[in-house]
Amino acid sequence: MRSIMLPIQVRRDDSLALHEQVAAEIRRAIADGEAEPGDRLPPAKDLAAVIGVNANTVLRALRTLRDEGLVEFRRGRGIRVVGPASRSAVLAKARELIEVGRRNGYRRDELAEILDSVNSSSPPHGPHRPVT
Repeated sequence: MRSIMLPIQVRRDDSLALHEQVAAEIRRAIADGEAEPGDRLPPAKDLAAVIGVNANTVLRALRTLRDEGLVEFRRGRGIRVVGPASRSAVLAKARELIEVGRRNGYRRDELAEILDSVNSSSPPHGPHRPVT
């Protein structure tokens, strides 16, 4: 397992929030192979100092990446890269689908049925019934 320091840059004049910029930079590094599964990232406070942002900004970015399945936090072992960025993109889209579905009244089983129908190119069974 190797420890790496990623070349992360943020732009304060960017419309994207700082934590989102940090997460995007780490995602890009993973996708480009600069950080691979098993690699250990520096502690959030060290990363924050190098980037020039608050440690809470970095922690928020890292929690997002953890939720996407890209990194894991291990007590005493730090933050490790655990997954490829492609999985991250799929998980992000799945969460987005669930959120859009919920806002439009779809239940989980109905969303699964829609996914199955898209995959098999057949229409979903039965009419949609909004959750009341």
